[in-house]
Amino acid sequence: MRKVVGIIVAITGVLLIGYFLFVYYATFSNGYRSGELIKITHKGVIFKTWEGEISQGVSESQHFSFSVESSEKEVIQQLKDFQGQQVKLTYKERFATFPWLGDTKYFITEVESSKSD
Repeated sequence: MRKVVGIIVAITGVLLIGYFLFVYYATFSNGYRSGELIKITHKGVIFKTWEGEISQGVSESQHFSFSVESSEKEVIQQLKDFQGQQVKLTYKERFATFPWLGDTKYFITEVESSKSD
């Protein structure tokens, strides 16, 4: 009986670790978005995450919400500096997320200013 319980616990552990690794490392898509950076915020009660939003048009449905991993210090600083400006974002979309990573499945990996003349 102990052996069966041990096997079940081991299988459950391997499945949980596999799920975590899949969600963290596997990406569903990579892409680019551009628009006016309207929000970058550090929010949360238990897990503090960086969240932002760009406006791609006039209506609320044309807003793109995204997260930034806390380890991306340079990207976070660039987003702070480009607040209110036109930006181009490079992102990766994950299948899912965890509360300590961010609120959305879209994670910004690069940002650049796209000043239109």
